[in-house]
Amino acid sequence: MSAAQVHHPVYVGGDGALLDVAEAIAADWAALGVRGSFLARNIDTGEQLGFDVEETTALASVAKVPLALVVLDRIAAGDLASAQRVTVDPGTSSVGPTGLAAFRHPAAVAVGDLLLLMLSISDNAAADALFGLVPAAEADARLRAWGCGDIHLRHRMNHLYECAAGAAGDDFSLALELAVRDERAGRHTIETLDPAYTNAGSAAALVDLLQRVWCDEISTPAATAELRRLMGLQAFTHRLASELRTDSLRWSGKTGTFLHLRHEIGVVEAELGDRVAIAALTRADRRAGHAPDIDLAIGAAGREAFEALRR
Repeated sequence: MSAAQVHHPVYVGGDGALLDVAEAIAADWAALGVRGSFLARNIDTGEQLGFDVEETTALASVAKVPLALVVLDRIAAGDLASAQRVTVDPGTSSVGPTGLAAFRHPAAVAVGDLLLLMLSISDNAAADALFGLVPAAEADARLRAWGCGDIHLRHRMNHLYECAAGAAGDDFSLALELAVRDERAGRHTIETLDPAYTNAGSAAALVDLLQRVWCDEISTPAATAELRRLMGLQAFTHRLASELRTDSLRWSGKTGTFLHLRHEIGVVEAELGDRVAIAALTRADRRAGHAPDIDLAIGAAGREAFEALRR
């Protein structure tokens, strides 16, 4: 980053070792040209560490976690049936490389399986089929009723790509260039990168949500238990899970990726009882469709935070 854009993070973690870990993670990210926010919290002790935790960020596919909770709440209430079939037509569905979004022919899929596809392989078409059942405005209102007003659901997943195409046509590399340029300039040519108009939230709000889900303090136990199960089936292990999956640890999470955004949220649970909720939300200051060094830095941050917060 240029000298004109030097950023001074706002840290949480007290004055001791936890603060040192937060500062080290922020320094590692800055060295890679990454801005963002990070929060890790021991669910049972309340100890936490991180930086810029109140900063609101475009969520990309991380938004699928609160959407899933709202849908599961509707199922638990009897307003939707998990076995209800929804027909998804690839000709009119959402863009994406996985699941129904990559299909060539229409498919009828049960609501419960749409949830599985959405959370395990981040299927955008599955997510937008669920948004068809529970529109973004309704899901957002439900989040506010639960006291999750700092998480905003405003649109379907395909709107991400529609806005990118509106700014850059079919040139995804140009859209990435615009995203990086605007990040440096503090503006948003692509509307779905602007936290004021897109699905958005902060690290603090997302960790609060995870804590309430893991402690059955939101919606109903049937809904939260199923959300925990589905997040435990995530297929992608290249970010936080990369250093948090061992025989004695269980990781349940959800990634989010769009242009220069690389996120993940989730909970790591140890056999000895430690439970740490983590949100890592990053924005890269370079044109790179693939950035394994950033993914590895997110994984290292998760491991360092978990080790620091273990009892």
